[in-house]
Amino acid sequence: MAIWKESLPGKQEPAPSSPEPVRAIDRPEPGQSQSAPVAGRSTAPASMESVIAAALTIEGKIEGSGHVRLVGKFKGDVHVDGDLTIEPGAKVTGSVRAGTVVIGGELEGNIESASTVKLLETGVLNGDLKAGSLTVASGSRMRGQADFGWDEKETRAPRMRVEAGSNP
Repeated sequence: MAIWKESLPGKQEPAPSSPEPVRAIDRPEPGQSQSAPVAGRSTAPASMESVIAAALTIEGKIEGSGHVRLVGKFKGDVHVDGDLTIEPGAKVTGSVRAGTVVIGGELEGNIESASTVKLLETGVLNGDLKAGSLTVASGSRMRGQADFGWDEKETRAPRMRVEAGSNP
């Protein structure tokens, strides 16, 4: 009697299959088609993205690293080391700190610190922003003050301040 399984001649056992590794899903930037690859995004775990779907309304606080895409409604502060994307139709009420902030929906609150802010043509910002750079598309709306392009360590030149009002 053998203590191991012997295979019979002519009959091969299938090799055990290993499950497919879990991969991050690259999402297109707002305005890109689904089939276009997203430049600059890798499938490494650091680029994982959390999504709050359109049918959800959540109240609380989001903190941590990684990317966040909001398609629904969120009330609270968002402080992430990654990127924050607010899709068209989404609404965020609260303060934001993120690496890159893309606004296609509505943000009611201040952007306290971001390296880049992109206000898309469908985007609405009701609040102040402090960012390294700001891109504003035609058709977007903003009410508040914007400080951008200055490093906090630069004290030689006065800070640039832009005040935006509502459309008549």
